[in-house]
Amino acid sequence: MEFSSQITREEGSPSSQRKLGRGKIEIKRIENTTNRQVTFCKRRNGLLKKAYELSVLCDAEVALIVFSSRGRLYEYANHSCSVKGTIDRYKKASSDNSGASSAAEANAQYYQQEAAKLRNQIRTVTENNRHLMGEGLSSLNMKDLKSLENKLERGISRIRSKKNELLFAEIEFMQKREVELHNNNQFLRAKIAENERAQQSMSLMPGGSSEYELAPPPQSFDSRNYFQVNALQPNNTHYSRPDQTTLQLN
Repeated sequence: MEFSSQITREEGSPSSQRKLGRGKIEIKRIENTTNRQVTFCKRRNGLLKKAYELSVLCDAEVALIVFSSRGRLYEYANHSCSVKGTIDRYKKASSDNSGASSAAEANAQYYQQEAAKLRNQIRTVTENNRHLMGEGLSSLNMKDLKSLENKLERGISRIRSKKNELLFAEIEFMQKREVELHNNNQFLRAKIAENERAQQSMSLMPGGSSEYELAPPPQSFDSRNYFQVNALQPNNTHYSRPDQTTLQLN
């Protein structure tokens, strides 16, 4: 008896429990009804405790609903809300998410359709450009070729009309420019003639000459034995006019 009690004491000691440890439990339905009920009570209390700690530590809105195998209800909600309020909030969030997802799917489908239309348009325009350049004509029949020819003729006619319009506008501009230049030329000629007349009148006025005045260019002897003196003739008061420098040879 002493030996057996000693063995029991040793097996129940903390050191023996640390050595043996807790074995891994397989997660599956417990077949024994009593064991299943005991496990349910223990884990239900632990779950409620964890929900309470989560709501307090993290200030989260937590609602917990548990039905036992016999149909008994167990629920938990933190003090600021109720289970029903949390459920309503969940329904609203779920409907919003579903609406957003459906809208996103509709937008994606619409964009795909528009992209397909644009690709078809680009393909058609590229093919028409190739036909206008005279390429890829083997796939066209007689009717298509005739239509293409008419399009090209209409296009060439519009191009020539636009070119003639630009040429006529350029000619009209050049004609206007020619008239403007002619008027400017006439105006400058008139100004030059006016300046020449003013200079001549100034030279004929008495006392209008400067201190030194150039004589007219020299001339050869004439039949009356006159010649022009090409020199400056200063005196004490003023210089005589060119017509006064003419000397007569005896």
